[in-house]
Amino acid sequence: MHGGKFLNNELQPVILVIEDDQAMQFVLEEALRDGGFEPAIAGSGEEAVTLLKAFRSKYRVLVTDIKLMGRMDGWSVARAAREVDPAFPIVYITGAAPQEWPMWGVPNSVLLTKPFMPVQLLTAVSQLLNGAPVAGTPPQ
Repeated sequence: MHGGKFLNNELQPVILVIEDDQAMQFVLEEALRDGGFEPAIAGSGEEAVTLLKAFRSKYRVLVTDIKLMGRMDGWSVARAAREVDPAFPIVYITGAAPQEWPMWGVPNSVLLTKPFMPVQLLTAVSQLLNGAPVAGTPPQ
C-alpha cells in the first residue's frame, strides 16, 4: 500500500519534495496540499535518499530542485531514486539549469523552470502519477 493521509476518506499521495530554500518549500508545500497531495519536505539530497531507501513505498513522486546545498544535486538525487525504483516519477525544478536537463535528467521526468505556477506543478505530478505521456522528457 502506498503512503499518505486520508482526506474525505481518500488517501492523499505523499510527494517527497527536496528544496533547501524555505520560502520555496512553503510555496511547494502549499501548492501540493491545495492539490490534494501530502508533501514531505527534505532539506537536502542526502536526507531525501535516506528517506527513499528506508520508506520507498511511502512516496509516490519526487520533486527536487536541481541546485541543492550539500554533496548531492537534484540530478544525483533523481538517479539515486531510480536505483531504488527504476520507474520512480521525478519532477525537477530549477531557476538556473534547464539546458542541462536533456543531458543529466532521467527519462520520463518533468522539468519546471522557476518561476512556475502552482497548477503547473500539480499537472506535472498528476501526469506522472497517472502514467500519462509527458511531453518534452529527456531522451532515453
